[in-house]
Amino acid sequence: MLRLALARLKRPWLGVPVIAAAMLLSGCGSGSDAPAAHSSTIRTGAAAGHGRAARAQVRPALTPERVADLPAPVQLPATVVLGNRLLLMGGLDQATASVADIVSAGRSGSERIGELPYAVHDAAGASLGGTAYLLGGGEPSYSNVLAVDSSGHATVAGHLPVGASDVAAAVISGTVYVVGGYTGAVPLDTIVAWPGSGIGRVVARLPHAVRYAAVTTSGGRLIIAGGTSGDQATREIYSFDPANGRVRQLGLLPHPLTHAAAAALGGRVYVIGGRGGVQGSQTADILAIDPASGQVRGAGRLPTSLSDVGAATVGDAIMVAGGRRSTGVLSRSVYMLTPRGGTA
Repeated sequence: MLRLALARLKRPWLGVPVIAAAMLLSGCGSGSDAPAAHSSTIRTGAAAGHGRAARAQVRPALTPERVADLPAPVQLPATVVLGNRLLLMGGLDQATASVADIVSAGRSGSERIGELPYAVHDAAGASLGGTAYLLGGGEPSYSNVLAVDSSGHATVAGHLPVGASDVAAAVISGTVYVVGGYTGAVPLDTIVAWPGSGIGRVVARLPHAVRYAAVTTSGGRLIIAGGTSGDQATREIYSFDPANGRVRQLGLLPHPLTHAAAAALGGRVYVIGGRGGVQGSQTADILAIDPASGQVRGAGRLPTSLSDVGAATVGDAIMVAGGRRSTGVLSRSVYMLTPRGGTA
């Protein structure tokens, strides 16, 4: 009964009238957002505040192709690339229970190759030196960083400063940067650097706490798009430069978006799927962000509306796996998003 109650708090659309669900927080727990007083670190770019969401395509649009099915439907897996395949670690199943599965997926199919030491979801994934890492996750909120090799064997390799779920991560120059999250009681406005061992440290702060942001790297900077602040989906696009430790607002998404994924390809950052503040508002849109100007334009559509997918760049394409549809049904599909004409 306790597990069911926690699941309902965690995923308010389960067993709750739709009207009530819209009033609850999405994601882990129900902590309110407390904006941090760190606005002095923000440098507003030329595109900030203007919502440059042109309707034209930016370079060739991405074309989706379904290439495989996962062993089981999943949402919110920690996702990395090892070789030419995705590694999906943990996540939630259709009953919104955490899973411990480690799944390898590619054009040739998918298979379960191992098991994490514990079931976990809302964790971040990153790859360093040919090793996959799972960072944080819940529930409860973990501080562990797990190293996962290509055979599916997992060991503890380090820790975050605090236990955190609802996190996102990306790698710059051999360091993993973990964005935002939720401790189980408090949402986080932090960017944490983890160098591959030991305990990570806070290196910057966002202007407000954020969960479920879409995060990737481009040109040596983190690009952070959307996410949940308090109980609201957000539009802001931020850039973090580890060379000077500064966060600046780069632009705005065309509409509030959370639970989306991000991947970089051909000099653009692609934001894939996602939803508004409540379950049922999923989108199939793929957006392209110019990381230099902050311009946002349409770049294609998924075959169906999905949030909470696993996504990463594999060679000259972006691979997308799993996710949650607007109906609440999870996906087991694996798609390749390939630029028309062969270049992004």
